[in-house]
Amino acid sequence: MASESLVFSPGQLRDGLSVDLPDVRQVLRDARGRFVRKTASPPPVTEPPSWPSRRASLFVTSEMSDFIKAGGLGEVSAALPRALRGHFDVRVLIPGYSAVLAKAGKVTVVGHVAGYAGLPACDIGMTRQADGLPVYVLLNPALFEREGSPYVSAAGSDWDDNAVRFATLSHAAAEIAAGRAGLAWRPELLHLNDWPCAMAAAYVRWSGGDTPSLLTIHNLAYQGLFPLSVAPLLGIPAAAIRDLNFYGQLSFLQGGIVHAQQVNTVSVSYADQITRPALGCGLDELLARRAAAGRLSGILNGIDASYDPRTDAHLPVHFSVNEWAGKNANAKQVRREFGLRDSRGPLFSVVSRLVHQKGLDMICDVAPQVAAAGGQIVFIGEGERHLEESVRTLCRRYPGHIGAYIGFDEGLARQIYAGSDFLLMPSRFEPCGLSQMYAQRFGSLPIAHATGGLIDTVDDGVTGFLFDEPSADALRRCVGRAFRTYRMPGLMTAMRRAAMLTPSGWDVAGRKYSALYEQVAAAA
Repeated sequence: MASESLVFSPGQLRDGLSVDLPDVRQVLRDARGRFVRKTASPPPVTEPPSWPSRRASLFVTSEMSDFIKAGGLGEVSAALPRALRGHFDVRVLIPGYSAVLAKAGKVTVVGHVAGYAGLPACDIGMTRQADGLPVYVLLNPALFEREGSPYVSAAGSDWDDNAVRFATLSHAAAEIAAGRAGLAWRPELLHLNDWPCAMAAAYVRWSGGDTPSLLTIHNLAYQGLFPLSVAPLLGIPAAAIRDLNFYGQLSFLQGGIVHAQQVNTVSVSYADQITRPALGCGLDELLARRAAAGRLSGILNGIDASYDPRTDAHLPVHFSVNEWAGKNANAKQVRREFGLRDSRGPLFSVVSRLVHQKGLDMICDVAPQVAAAGGQIVFIGEGERHLEESVRTLCRRYPGHIGAYIGFDEGLARQIYAGSDFLLMPSRFEPCGLSQMYAQRFGSLPIAHATGGLIDTVDDGVTGFLFDEPSADALRRCVGRAFRTYRMPGLMTAMRRAAMLTPSGWDVAGRKYSALYEQVAAAA
């Protein structure tokens, strides 16, 4: 372990014993949080046939964790289409990044999209995942086969041609919807995700199409802003520029909001908050009009079933709501990995991008008090350089009490959820958030700012702790509540159980999206 308590590898994992978790349906909580009982092999890479009994839907995304992930959208894009397959003929469209082609195996060309204005022509490849999920891959090496994330270079700067790259993705989706891509399949609905795909709704309208679209906003702060001068290159009609004009720039997301039949966000509370100036990012009036027309809704994300303390292969020891020894063993392993001292005090975790939105500055302000009170903190994540350096400074000042891994490792992150007592999540805004749900599944109680999806997923005093004002002082007071709870083992155990038993799978979200799909398709 380095002197800064930085972790360089997740360590060797051990096999653990799986313990059965009680059926959630048999355990309910009353209004005070007390528990009461209730009685009661991969298919060939060919374009699959259409399912006449199911509506056809094209799920358009810029990332998917099967292949490449930059954030929560990647995980949603992997899980939601699968949750919908029982009700819809869902297929995914994703750009053919180098990472996608490397992991997809055999990709068979099944279609072609002609060039449009300054957008290049592309082939459409087809691959199928092991579970049979069909994935269309948009093939254009010059646009997509690059090192780096979907959006930025390895140096962290936006690709200069992102406007063309993602307009091409959107245009391809619209062409597939119109039946002009040479495929033997045509969607009845487009499900578009965030600004990189939002323009598909506009291209459908501009070409005279009638395929309805659902636009999901995963984070309104990222709008896809580009100079007005690129409009001719993207084939935007002169009369339509006003629909995308955001204070003198083109906003891809605004274009999608204007032209999509339905807009939804990833939590109910966030859908309400973005209709007001504080969190509307300059689009609040437009979104308020969509809400007034019944065309703005919110559906909370789910999390993958693999986040299960009874069976997760990343954990050194498994545990359940009925057997806690495994959680203590995971805490011991995390302390060892991060070079922390043995302690009877609480272990706090931060599993997050190290950026201003996530409130990392507040955590750094409060960290000395946590250490002085006998707590410890482990960080995992990367992001803004000055915040990374602030975290490193804390590690140097409080060796044995604060440790960090600057970067990301999936297995280590899951160990941290499983070993920690509390998760610090003071996000200034949070459309949905997944970390708090992962933490709850592993019995780590979130300490979170009451905003967006955090309101919808954290029951204050029951499954975690909420504070109203995004400030270091408010976070400090909430951390004090957590310390007091930790010193009451009976209450701490009850809250852990309540958190672990909170339903958070994709089955609930899948049913809600199925109903929304039907609503959008029927209204077209």
